[in-house]
Order: sequence, then C-alpha cells, then structure tokens
Amino acid sequence: MAQVTEQIEKLIQPLLEDLGCELVDLEYQREQRGWVLRFFLDKVGGINLDDCAMASREISSLLDVENVISTAYSLEVSSPGIERPLKKPEDFKRFSGQLAKIKTLDSIDPDASGKNRKTFIGTLSGLEGDEILLILKNTTDAIRIPLQQIDKANLKHEF
Repeated sequence: MAQVTEQIEKLIQPLLEDLGCELVDLEYQREQRGWVLRFFLDKVGGINLDDCAMASREISSLLDVENVISTAYSLEVSSPGIERPLKKPEDFKRFSGQLAKIKTLDSIDPDASGKNRKTFIGTLSGLEGDEILLILKNTTDAIRIPLQQIDKANLKHEF
C-alpha cells in the first residue's frame, strides 16, 4: 500500500501545486465499507469546502485517466482540521508559536528532569537541525525532541 500512496502522491503533486494546495496527508486503507483514498489538503489562508470540491473533481479525473488503483474505492478530500497533523520538518517551522502535542516512539527525558515520557504538549519554537524545539507549559526553556523520535505530532487547540 505504501507503494500505491507514493505513486499517487507523485502523480497529484503538480496538480495540487496548480490549485495552490498542499498535501498534508494521504491515506489509502480498507475500511468496513471498502477501500478509501483520503486526501487532507491545506493552503495559505486555509482551505474551504469549494477548494475541496474542486480538488476532488481534479484528483478524480487524473486518477481515472492514470488508472493507478485497480480496485473500487471511495475518494475523500478534506481539510486537515483544527488539530492538523505535523508531518514535515517545514511544518514545525511554519507553525512556530502554536500549541502542539507530540508523541514519541520511545520514552525520553528531553529536559533532564529524570521523568521519562512519550507525550509532550507545548508551544512550538521552531526546528534546529533535526530537533524540534518545544516550550512546555509553565516553563520558558525549550526542550529538544529529535525528529526521528516522533511517532505523531499535531497542532493542539484549546477550547
């Protein structure tokens, strides 16, 4: 499946650039109702319903012509949502100053407090080399979390 998503991503990247959209995430998976190909798109200023509908039509046409997927599937195109995933190193720079939740693969002690853990919530302070800088709540110093240790990261919205 990874090969299929990589092929699709390469195929649609120029189309998305023409539409002024960014591919945040792409999923191709079997669900209860069958196969689903799901695109999460964003753009500067945010993506709206009309943008998603236009992208859906264009992506559908391109995939029909290229015949990349041989089985029946449902196509879904949507925004990444308010708690957008952070996937690329550029995301951690772009959303600097915003609240984020980061889960690591292994328990780590980035602030040498003697407390190993896997989940961190704080304000993104950018990227330095291959480490994310994150200011935890009630602190002023940034901790460093290596990119290769990240299992999942997303923006965190406080209600």
